[in-house]
Amino acid sequence: MRTLLIVQHSLTGGTLQMAQAAAEGAMAEGGVQVRLLHAAQAGPEDVLAADGYLFATPENLAAISGQLKDFFDRCYYPALDRLNGRPYASLICAGSDGHNAARQIERIATGWRLRAVAEPLIVCTHAQTPEAILAPKHIGEDELMACRARGESMAAGLALGVF
Repeated sequence: MRTLLIVQHSLTGGTLQMAQAAAEGAMAEGGVQVRLLHAAQAGPEDVLAADGYLFATPENLAAISGQLKDFFDRCYYPALDRLNGRPYASLICAGSDGHNAARQIERIATGWRLRAVAEPLIVCTHAQTPEAILAPKHIGEDELMACRARGESMAAGLALGVF
């Protein structure tokens, strides 16, 4: 059975909701083992054991979260040249635009020689004040449906050997 690894970090809950929805979608597809791990818990052995990846992060100060960056820092060299061609996609919870976080993940994935199988899914919460940025997030059902669909498509692609 192939494995989809979803690595997430969430401070205010938005990214976690997105990652959980993607995991639900992937599990509903069947035929694929789904592992949803917090970035602090995921290590090189998890990365090497997976066949595909979803990376989920908030955009913090125009970058991926520090926890997700730490995950990549700990796993990058142990996995280098051992993941070539494996599929990935990203989920980003952003207060404004999310594109810098998406580019950062893309650059790391390029170094790992991963293959993007979908455009980054960016959910904008429009949180711009300190209070709004730190407040618990509630992702809308339409956005969660898109996250579920992303999980489903990743799982289907893995199960069918499309990627």
